[in-house]
This record gives sequence, structure tokens and C-alpha cells, in this order.
Amino acid sequence: MGRVLLINAGSEGHINPTLGVVQELIRRGEEVIYFISEQFRDRVEPTGAEVITFDSNQFLQAFLAGGRSPWGRVSGLARTADIVIPSVLEQIKGKPIDYIIHDSMFGCGRMLSQILDLPAINSCTSFAMQQSGFEHMHNHLLSHFPDEVNEREQQVFQELMHNIQTKYHVQMNSAYEVFCNPAPMTLVYTSKQFQPDGESFDDTYKFVGPSIEFRSQGQFDFSHVHTDHLVYISLGTVFNQAAEFYKLCFAAFAGTKFSVILSVGRQTQIADLGEIPANFIVRDYVPQLEVLQRAKLFITHGGMNSTSEGLYYNVPLIVLPQSADQPVIARRVAELGAGLHLNQQTLTAEELRAAAERVLQDASIRKASGELGESFRAAGGQQRSVEEILMFKRQLGM
Repeated sequence: MGRVLLINAGSEGHINPTLGVVQELIRRGEEVIYFISEQFRDRVEPTGAEVITFDSNQFLQAFLAGGRSPWGRVSGLARTADIVIPSVLEQIKGKPIDYIIHDSMFGCGRMLSQILDLPAINSCTSFAMQQSGFEHMHNHLLSHFPDEVNEREQQVFQELMHNIQTKYHVQMNSAYEVFCNPAPMTLVYTSKQFQPDGESFDDTYKFVGPSIEFRSQGQFDFSHVHTDHLVYISLGTVFNQAAEFYKLCFAAFAGTKFSVILSVGRQTQIADLGEIPANFIVRDYVPQLEVLQRAKLFITHGGMNSTSEGLYYNVPLIVLPQSADQPVIARRVAELGAGLHLNQQTLTAEELRAAAERVLQDASIRKASGELGESFRAAGGQQRSVEEILMFKRQLGM
């Protein structure tokens, strides 16, 4: 069997979908070296992978040095090359590698595949993006910045890429290659049905669905939870410092027929929320997959992981996007009729309660969420992912 180097310098949203894949690869006899931020070592090691790490503070500083403009964001990713590449090369010295799996947005994976002269697979944890789609998005974002800023930042990017190509002897010809790390095969952890313009992607894109089964979720006592009208609320693990929103949820659902489980994360002190209504259970953390198997409605920030997990269990959504790709995901949920897309900034308690009533009463929303859930389950998850990886190897004579 082979040894794979998995490059993933991202956040939990980029890591979680890969964990089941890594575990399944190892079960099939592959060896996995997983390159990740030190803070996620405990998340990855239980899969059985060998973990090598980097300094996430240095990585983040390099990325943020690019600034907030579209060209600056791409430059920021390119700047991480001097953090990622030397660290990887030093830590795998003397360890033969057969192929690479790299995250689509982080880790300089395309560069490393060239440096090591290894076949590469792209791991895409959000919606997949072809070059035409990326350029359309990039040009749209550029329109929000003055021309002189765009011209200056583009020149900085071009100079940066010239220096990287000279230093590491790689070919990186576009912002798309830096931002999306295209490879001969791409694993996309959603279904073609949920992917916007899914039918436009060729067979090198494998829509394998979410990888659900791996994560250890812990225990939760449901014996006192009335699940007939169970609402689950979570804004994820990053942008969840939202005490005023949580209080708005109290106002929306206190004294109603709804039973509410609210996960506030570790950035909000539960004691700061005041009196908790009798029909609420509020925790820093809950086993999300266990809750979603019982919930009738999921109020979420719309991260791809949370969205996929809710829909996997046929749970309709109310999506309150915070940042990153979440507005795109929220719009897609609404387009397909699997839930509602609301603006948290202007939301009132009355509007949130009315939206919840609408979702629970609308049979078409339940039907659409169920159809998407079926598409996720049928896509195959980590078993399908590994089958595609092993087939990719066979096609290359490995």
C-alpha cells in the first residue's frame, strides 16, 4: 500500500470532513502523514495518522499581511509558502511519499506537489469552484475597491509570485491556482445536487458527500427533552460570540411549544445571558450529530459542515450567515427550498419565531431538505472518497 501526505493548514471546517477519510484510508492499509496546525493535533491523531505540525500564528500573520482586498487575500495565501513549504520538507525528510492530498484553499498544496513531483488530489470542503467561476467572483469583489488599490495590489501579487516561482522552482500562473489549488482529481464533500451548477463539473470532480460517521460526539441526556418541536441553535465554532442573538432567541421561543437546545460555544459565558427560559437547554457544547438526529429545525450560521450535517439528517434550516462562504451556502439552501435565509443584523424575535413556524409547517421545505439529505447519503461519504482515491492510484499504476 502507499503513503500519503495530507496538507491542511485550515480551520475545523476544513479538517472535519477529512477525518473519516483518513480513518478509512488507514483501515484500507494506507499510511497517512497529516500536516496540520499544532492546535488540531488532538483532533487528528485519533484517526491513526502520523501528525506533523506548523506554527499557526506565523501562518496567520503571513496570510493577514496580504490585506483585505481581493488581490491581497490571494497574496496572503501565497505568503504562507515560506511558512508551509520549508516546514513540510524538513519534517518528511527520509519518509518516502507516494501522493499528496491537499486542501483546496490552504497549505500551498499545488506548489508542494510540484516540488515533490507527486500526483495530487484536491480536498474541497466548500462548494467547488472552476476557473471561470473564480474569475467571476474575483472581478466582482474587485469592483468594491478603487482601481488604484487593485492595480497596486495586483502588482504586489505578481512580484510575490515571481519570487516564489524563482525560489521554489514551481509554476503558478494565476490567482486561481493559488486560491483553489486545482489538481487532476478533486474530492468535493457535498452532493452534485447541492453544488451550484453541479452538472457543469466534469468527471475529475468527485462529489462524495459529507463525511459524517467519524467524530466522537460524547453523551447527552435526552430523557427530559421533548423532541416533537425540537429546535437546535448553533452558530458554529468560530463566529459564535453572539450574546445578544442568544437573548433574542430566548425572546423568540420562551414559553412556546418549542423545546430549544442552544449551543453557545466557548466565547460566550452562559451566566452573562441572564435567566434561561424553562424550555431551553443551554450548553457551551453539545454533541451536534446526536442532537440533529432528533431536531425538527436547525438554526445555523451556514458553515458547510453544519449545513451538511443538518441536511444529512433531513433537518430543515434557518440560515443566518456570518462570513466567508456562508452567504453563498445560505442562498443555496433557500434556492433549493430546504430552509430560509435570514439577516441576523435586522432580525427581530417575532420574525425569528414566525420563520420557525413557517419552516415547521411547510411540507415543501421538509420535502426539499429530505431530498438533499438523500443526495448526501447516496454520495457515499468517506467510503466513496477512499474508493476514488484508490482508483486514482490504480489509474496511475501505483
